[in-house]
Amino acid sequence: MKYLLLICEEAEPVQAAPEECDPEPWVAEMEGRGVRKFGSRVRPAENATTVRVRDGELLVTDGPFAETKEQMAGFDVIECADLDEAVEVAAKHPMARLGMVEVRPFWTE
Repeated sequence: MKYLLLICEEAEPVQAAPEECDPEPWVAEMEGRGVRKFGSRVRPAENATTVRVRDGELLVTDGPFAETKEQMAGFDVIECADLDEAVEVAAKHPMARLGMVEVRPFWTE
């Protein structure tokens, strides 16, 4: 089953040693296991654009959808046997210790 990992960090960056934040060892391990399909960092929330259509009118707003304590910093798509394996993979990501990782299954057909 495929899962989306939303990699989130605190709005105010956590002070940590560079090696604690480096996702490359995690990426190498998960790609080596064949679990990680792809992923990427994203620009900060202040670079977001929110798009809505209400009553046929296009509404475009600079910034994220909501003001929250955590902000999405990146994402990964993984393929795991089940949610238990997906949680194990997410728990190894450095941002699980410094921010949070949200795990969401894709809809299956």
